[in-house]
Amino acid sequence: MASPRRLSSLLVVLAFSSLAPRLPAQTTNTPAAFPCADFDIVRYTAHRAPVTPKIDGRLDEAIWHQAPLSPRYVDLISGGPTLHATHATIVWDELNLYLGIRVEEPFVHAKFTQVNAPIYEDNDIEVFIAGPDAYYEFELNAFNTPYEVFFIWDEAWERTGFSKAPEFARGHLRPFNGVGFTTHPRGPRLGHFDWHFPNKQTAVFVDGTINNDTDRDRGWTVELAFPWAGMKWLATDGRALPPKHGDVWRIDLSRFNTYKEAAPARDSGGWALSAHHVWDSHIPECFPYVRFSTNSVAETELPPAALPVRSGN
Repeated sequence: MASPRRLSSLLVVLAFSSLAPRLPAQTTNTPAAFPCADFDIVRYTAHRAPVTPKIDGRLDEAIWHQAPLSPRYVDLISGGPTLHATHATIVWDELNLYLGIRVEEPFVHAKFTQVNAPIYEDNDIEVFIAGPDAYYEFELNAFNTPYEVFFIWDEAWERTGFSKAPEFARGHLRPFNGVGFTTHPRGPRLGHFDWHFPNKQTAVFVDGTINNDTDRDRGWTVELAFPWAGMKWLATDGRALPPKHGDVWRIDLSRFNTYKEAAPARDSGGWALSAHHVWDSHIPECFPYVRFSTNSVAETELPPAALPVRSGN
């Protein structure tokens, strides 16, 4: 009999299959060396944006309502339901990868305002974009304060040309071996903790008042733009930038909270689009599959969308 955790994750994938069809048969089950099974991992189709969105954090433009909305984030470890809703939408054009994230939060809090402060100690959203030999970590709090790191697999540093790039000289890098999953088959990583994605754009809109618990907030929305030109070190396998129709990338979307749902709920405090089943976001093999489509998002005039309301699924 399948475990409730597996059944819950599988139902999320099945419910979303009409928006993001399964990948071809070459996507086989993830090796047992990883905590996530391939059939558990969420698939998403990112459509082409017909117009360039204004990066203001509001998500009130037509494309954010017409493009597929992701499933609700689940608990990072258990894969179970979460206390508040979080959803993401991904679109793209020739210049940028765009992400819109809706965060339900009744009492919005943030404290860090300095770039690359430990944003992971705030309530934050996180985005990881993986290439074959490296991956990029991005975090943001409700003050629109970012935290960024670029990680390179140690075994690939010299083999794939990073060692010849001045920005990735060994003196700029620090050893890193994951957070909770320290037995990754590829071994340790090298982290550039002062690397910043060139020309990225970020914006946050708070539907409420930050750090004021005398009223009840609805939450906050995030709008991000990452230029394809800045992803050259995530394309060491020669993948197209921007992607071609049908290309697949691994992109992780998560949210971390300073609070947890009361027992008996099994709330780890970390929620993600696709569960990792271990307390570690640094496992590219557990990242959702994002397939890029050149089919355009339909343009229609719609009223601004509210944050998703809390539900039981």
